[in-house]
Amino acid sequence: MTDDRTGIDSEKHVISAGQGESLGDRMAAWFERLTWRTPLHDRRLDGQHPVKLVAAPVDPIPGESDLGEAMLEGWMFAGGEHHAIETIDVAAPAAGPAFVEYLHSFAWLRDVAALEDRTRAVPLAEALAGGWLAAHGDRVSDPAWRPATTARRLAMWAFHAPLLLASSDLVFRSRVLNGVARAARHLDRTADKAPPGAERIAAWAGVVIAGLLLPAGETRLAIGETGLARALGTGLSADGGVVSRSPAALLDVLATIGLVRAAYEARGVPLPEPVVQALSLATPALLGTTMGDGGLSSWQGGLPVDADTVNDVLLASGAHGRPLRQSRDWGYQRLANGAAVLIVDAAPPPMARVAEGGCASTLAFEFSDGAERLIVNCGGAGVTGARMSAAMMTGLRSTAAHSTLTIGDTNSTAILPDGTLGKGVREVELTRQESELGSRIEARHDGYVRRHGFHHQRTLLLLSDGRELRGEDALLAAPGARPRRADAMTPFLLRFHLAAGVEAVATADNQAAMLRTSAGNFWHFRSRGERLTIEDSVWVDGWGRLFTTQQIVIHGLAPPTGVSVNWVLKRAR
Repeated sequence: MTDDRTGIDSEKHVISAGQGESLGDRMAAWFERLTWRTPLHDRRLDGQHPVKLVAAPVDPIPGESDLGEAMLEGWMFAGGEHHAIETIDVAAPAAGPAFVEYLHSFAWLRDVAALEDRTRAVPLAEALAGGWLAAHGDRVSDPAWRPATTARRLAMWAFHAPLLLASSDLVFRSRVLNGVARAARHLDRTADKAPPGAERIAAWAGVVIAGLLLPAGETRLAIGETGLARALGTGLSADGGVVSRSPAALLDVLATIGLVRAAYEARGVPLPEPVVQALSLATPALLGTTMGDGGLSSWQGGLPVDADTVNDVLLASGAHGRPLRQSRDWGYQRLANGAAVLIVDAAPPPMARVAEGGCASTLAFEFSDGAERLIVNCGGAGVTGARMSAAMMTGLRSTAAHSTLTIGDTNSTAILPDGTLGKGVREVELTRQESELGSRIEARHDGYVRRHGFHHQRTLLLLSDGRELRGEDALLAAPGARPRRADAMTPFLLRFHLAAGVEAVATADNQAAMLRTSAGNFWHFRSRGERLTIEDSVWVDGWGRLFTTQQIVIHGLAPPTGVSVNWVLKRAR
């Protein structure tokens, strides 16, 4: 049944986990990367290089001039890290994944291009590009030549050709153009081997851009358009979300579409219909995961990217749409009343070979009031820096790093030693209703049934004025679960991670807490019956930096018959 006023389904439906990656898939990916090191693959990339590009499109996404200035001063910033440029080993940089991607993808060219002083920008770009070409130009290796990274590098070289091809050094110009041609040939053979989702979409977009901008590219363009349409079809869900379930990854998909659009416009050719259709679906899905400040919420290892960056990508892609309030495949529920926005993860984690940094976050939520975030997840597990310990990176993926319930020290979905996601949540049952009182969600998952014999059921009601959020978290005895002693008690914790700048003080009875935001607004949090404490937490910001924050923790014990905890978060003034 659908509510005529909202268009939101008020009947119960079930969201199931996707198919996991097989051993054969992993072995095939490993073997593919191994073949890159062979002389045969290097020879396949040899051939004539173009004298010039067919067109010079303008990068539709602006760079950060502050980052460009820092590079002029000898420092490179990315993924919450900064390194002196003169100490970076381009051949094997000792840095985290986000920094390495920034370096090898040449995303830094966008920031250098934002500098007003071209007399300083051009030599910097030439020096860094020359160093990279010396280390990787003639030798294909992982991660510098991963398909998505290669495609992004090809696009940056083409879109910022004035920075690289303004040189009077004809040998250097020839090496850059040869690098573009080699990247295109590499993508011809590897684009479909990239992981499904944002990476495969980016890889095939690289083939399309090469077909548009390199001479005699008609055949490559035709193949690329077919591959990109296929990658969009398998990489996006029916409601527009990316299969990794990461809003940050979906933003990357839209940024990729923005580059593709610019390349077609430079050639005076319309954007293919499959790309237009994908854009129309992906935009509402992405907007559905934005908070009241316009930035992304933190899910599946992604960062809370700021509103300016989100808007830049939307403008670049030509995106239009309204936030998607209810999604099934994408899995996020958005409740927006008054100035408040509530985003709930109402689906199992991604289980396919798309979950780098994937998190056990089912039934967690984030909550904002206007431009102020109150309740968040720790975030950032997929892009944290090299200086963060492996234990911390795993911890950021855990259920405990999200604003939801945990039983003991376990995750609702297992995080295995090799970094993959294991058994846990298989199904989420969801009911959503809209009324004059407000918006209500009731959902439960089965992630704790096998180990502990309980379903976790969460009910959230956001009142129509947005000034009060009521919640109930219940552990329900699962039918057919292994019987336990009547006096056996299972410890559980309810965590509410507070946003940076929100201060909390517990009341003397350990039943409530007063919250004060950085803008001076007050919220009152109260639970019934269980002990409440204020503890330390962490939060990763949109630049990948780690901040110390606080969390509200409710401690409880569940008998075999189950238990429920009621709580309320209400704005005081």
